[in-house]
Amino acid sequence: PTSLMTMLVPRLLRLSIRQTRNIVLALAAVATLENAPATTTSTYGLYHHFSTDPHDEVTRAQVAAAASVGNSSTQQLQSTIFAKILRKEIPADIVYEDDKCMAFRDVNPVSPVHILVIPRKPIPALSQASDDDTELLGHLLQVARKMADQEKLEEGYRIVINNGKHGSQSVFHLHVHLMGGRQFGWPPG
Repeated sequence: PTSLMTMLVPRLLRLSIRQTRNIVLALAAVATLENAPATTTSTYGLYHHFSTDPHDEVTRAQVAAAASVGNSSTQQLQSTIFAKILRKEIPADIVYEDDKCMAFRDVNPVSPVHILVIPRKPIPALSQASDDDTELLGHLLQVARKMADQEKLEEGYRIVINNGKHGSQSVFHLHVHLMGGRQFGWPPG
């Protein structure tokens, strides 16, 4: 849509040529989503349809943020790849489930162990969690700790929660990354 492009053009000018290309291609696909292949019906799928770098979280976040404009948060949450995994509409290597959350291996791991822990409750981002979610947020971290124990990450591990576009959040369903099995650098970003 023209209004969306008018709003995004100044932002696109600050990005690399590759990032801009990926976002423009994704926006074109969003505009004609009904003709897109089934694998591209989420922003995550759109990103993977147009990008050649599976670890380019910045571009993923830019695509997700651009595609979310004009969509209700309920509509977005129901169409995320994580919602589809929770409903078991698409396969995942699930390593843990309970009535509050699910944990599964990341399909694009950045370390030998890379597990995502997601709540069943649809929370788009940590910044949108409420005080009522305090117990659930603690539970997600406890599950991540249990998964680290299960994976025998005695040498240590990293827990990451990306929030929003600048935090490189590429799927707008709260998720906790558990990463381990190698030495990480500092600072992380």
